[in-house]
Amino acid sequence: MSAPVELRELLLSRISDVPDYPQPGVMFKDITPLLADPSAFRALTGAFVDLCERFRADKVVGLEARGFILAAPVAVAAGIGFVPVRKAGKLPGATLGQAYELEYGTAEIEIHADALAPGDRVLVIDDVLATGGTADASLQLIRRAGAEVAGLAVLLELGFLDGRQRLEEGLKGAPLEALITV
Repeated sequence: MSAPVELRELLLSRISDVPDYPQPGVMFKDITPLLADPSAFRALTGAFVDLCERFRADKVVGLEARGFILAAPVAVAAGIGFVPVRKAGKLPGATLGQAYELEYGTAEIEIHADALAPGDRVLVIDDVLATGGTADASLQLIRRAGAEVAGLAVLLELGFLDGRQRLEEGLKGAPLEALITV
């Protein structure tokens, strides 16, 4: 499901295309103009809060790094907890880690071992769904912590990269909501 037309148009009008970043041939989608516009950022936050309510989420997980920026105000507005998922080695104390495949090599993400409890319903929030590797690893981490995946919500899905298909098995029936798909 995508956002209503009015919201979609507002959000798209505040996302800039940056050609050849971070490397030649890539069209980077820059959300910083959206974040700088209080009405657009408020509308985006409200759309994610609505998903928290619809999916009965107790906590939101934000994926490093732009997912933090999006998920933290959603948690505050929804009155639920926020849990950051970080790159390995960035969190102090006991953590749970999950490795995942990159195009060339592997990476690992972590959460605090005590951040989620059995029975927690968790909505994962990120800015962009590309190939789905980080999102899939986060779903595995949430379940290893004993919590339930309430859903995955992204601002922008790059449909041509097939991340949705990669996530189908890992979602195990939980919804994937992209406000905008390009």
